Amino acid sequence: MDDYKIEPAQRIKRLPPYLFGRLNALKLAKRQAGADIIDLGMGNPSDSAPQIVIDKLCEAAKDPRNHRYSASRGIKNLRGEIAKKYTKLWNVELDPDKEVLACIGSKEGFSHLCLAMMGPGDTAVVPDPAFPIHNYAVALAGGNVISVPLGNDEKFINSITSVIEHLYPKPKLLILNYPHNPTAMTVDEGFFEPIVEIAKKFGVAVIHDFAYGETLFDGYKAPSFLSVKGAKDVGVEFITMSKPYNMAGFRIGFVAGNREMIEALATIKGYYDYGIFQALQIAGIIALRHCDEFILEQNKLYQSRRDVVCDGLTRIGWEVEKPRATMFVWAKVPEEHLRGKGTIDYALDLMEHAEVAIAPGRAFGENGETYMRIALVENEQRLRQAVRNISRFVREKPIRKKKQ
Repeated sequence: MDDYKIEPAQRIKRLPPYLFGRLNALKLAKRQAGADIIDLGMGNPSDSAPQIVIDKLCEAAKDPRNHRYSASRGIKNLRGEIAKKYTKLWNVELDPDKEVLACIGSKEGFSHLCLAMMGPGDTAVVPDPAFPIHNYAVALAGGNVISVPLGNDEKFINSITSVIEHLYPKPKLLILNYPHNPTAMTVDEGFFEPIVEIAKKFGVAVIHDFAYGETLFDGYKAPSFLSVKGAKDVGVEFITMSKPYNMAGFRIGFVAGNREMIEALATIKGYYDYGIFQALQIAGIIALRHCDEFILEQNKLYQSRRDVVCDGLTRIGWEVEKPRATMFVWAKVPEEHLRGKGTIDYALDLMEHAEVAIAPGRAFGENGETYMRIALVENEQRLRQAVRNISRFVREKPIRKKKQ
């Protein structure tokens, strides 16, 4: 019996080591030892959701009718509000019954859509670097990932075309994400038009993660994939209430677009879950109806924090451009600061010696190496302190001893 061992499924074994695990373990140990870690590692909003939304949630939670199972697709009025948002912001007409579905956060919806669309032998094309679930959801579904270097120009379009054209069997999915996490890369009007043409020509479905489509600065307006003629014929788009409304813990996201893909996801969800707690959905309706101004004010906060971080990191010699969107700054660390280390070890050093947690670029793919992602989730005072701590670390250059 001493040799008895539980064996998980092969899909678990296909997942690479979770690179954030070492960082999280060190962060926990440091905090337990009394260290004041400034945590800028995760895109987890620290600001409050709108008060009107909180009040409605409390009210709806007291109603016994909302204590029952809800609709796995999302309640009708919530889906209707998303359809209205798409019309107002991006001039996209959606049928809320056939072309919109509510998810338990867009991450859940994305993962289950990959499960609905892919199986062993299927392939997805994913730019590198990428938000981890864009790769891991494909692996969990039994599929394979073909990486292409991330871009937002004609060269990138040509790279995708070449991969799809020459890969056999043809890829089943193309996964895109603009504004991009982790790099904050953006695209302008017209970018998605050749994407739709490629998808139609080669019979590839498109999933566009639009989580940061409303977290925008400097007058920039992010284009929706669905705003392109024919986009609904080839793909879907995910949006979320987590970032624009500070409702990350509410777990409300949406997928919109192609009816067949949405129906496939609805089928999977019909087996896996009973939908979002109805009181949360009702609160979500209030947010969608009444909180446009809240989003604008939150964006002003992020823009101000962005300036603090970018200006500070520039002063200490890191290469950084002020992003037009997302809640992240993507900064290139000079070689003399890395001192021969990869970004994962460098992130551990920063936490150990500077008491600042930021995400190593390597955790998002090979092309993320030498970069760090800083989340704008603390107030300006704490962000300035984080930059000061990093600056002190850079000047002192302590050497972190490796475990034997």
